[in-house]
Amino acid sequence: MSIPKDKPSLSSLGKKAPTQPYTYKIPKPRPEWLALYSENAIEPQLPIIDAHHHLWGEQEGYLLDDFVADITRGHRVVATIFVQCQWSYRTKGPKSLMPIGETERVRDISEEAVRRKIPVDICAGIIGFADMGLGDLVEPVLQAHVEAGGGRFRGVRHSTTNDPGIVSHFFGPTVPDLLMRESFQRGLSKVQAAGLTFDAWIYFKQIPQLTTIARAFPDLKIVLNHLGAPLGVGPYQGRRKEVFQTWRATLKELSSCPNVYIKIGGLGMVLTGFDFHHQPMPPNSQNLAEHWTPYVHTAIELFGASRCMFESNFPVDKVMCDYTVLWNAFKHITAGASSQERHDLFGKTAATFYRLNLPNLN
Repeated sequence: MSIPKDKPSLSSLGKKAPTQPYTYKIPKPRPEWLALYSENAIEPQLPIIDAHHHLWGEQEGYLLDDFVADITRGHRVVATIFVQCQWSYRTKGPKSLMPIGETERVRDISEEAVRRKIPVDICAGIIGFADMGLGDLVEPVLQAHVEAGGGRFRGVRHSTTNDPGIVSHFFGPTVPDLLMRESFQRGLSKVQAAGLTFDAWIYFKQIPQLTTIARAFPDLKIVLNHLGAPLGVGPYQGRRKEVFQTWRATLKELSSCPNVYIKIGGLGMVLTGFDFHHQPMPPNSQNLAEHWTPYVHTAIELFGASRCMFESNFPVDKVMCDYTVLWNAFKHITAGASSQERHDLFGKTAATFYRLNLPNLN
């Protein structure tokens, strides 16, 4: 696929916003629909670290048994990284410390997996929420996360996604230019001082702001979530080529920052505008690869395999595809890469970034 590389104006995107912003809600996966199609895992011996997944809820949620059922059906997943999703917060005590409840709960789940001898290091790394807006006062929150994580806590994510044409009902509204606020940056300085990482969840038009942050904090290890969210809904619906051009141009600038890594995944979110979940049958891996290759190849071209890591973003991306099919698609897309590049993409990069010691990553 030929990808145009001209850079359109950032200000030109989003001007066609509808009167009412697009309301983003995370649909629930439909097991009966996903069951209509399945594949065997290809290259089942390739070790995988799932660099980004969630666990949440009780009834109709997605907890240990649900996740294990997905990850143990053929692919060799050796470890996973849990990323915060505002779940299981404490209900008492200081508001700033309420998110510690999520880290505590996830640590308990990881320890339960060990007791059950599940052959995957579930939640080998835990990414929690800490309010960067606290500035210098975020330091004790970070310390509490580290203590609660039982050796698994690795970093923080504070969502700063903001677009006037998109309203999220999951993380709630965020203010414009939150990354640029002095208090937020003081919070990031505390993350850096603690030797922790920062997961950046932004939309594609905010990538230049993240580049500014990365240059201001060259010693802070940052990973851009979900390929930087090239949006395809609301004011961006039907404008995939234009969005792609802007996304690629700004991503190229960000990739010049050696402290920034990127997670390849999240294209199964409805925000990206793909509509596999509306089709009569679930997509196969070749179909996913056909649509997603330009994004994946661009990220690898710009960042290099040693700064790219694959993620499932389950159960969010489970709305559009099966876990086995998802990883088969990633394997199809990278079929032309060297064995070292694929080792990096599927596991080593995540292990390096999140400081994981995994003897079985071979």
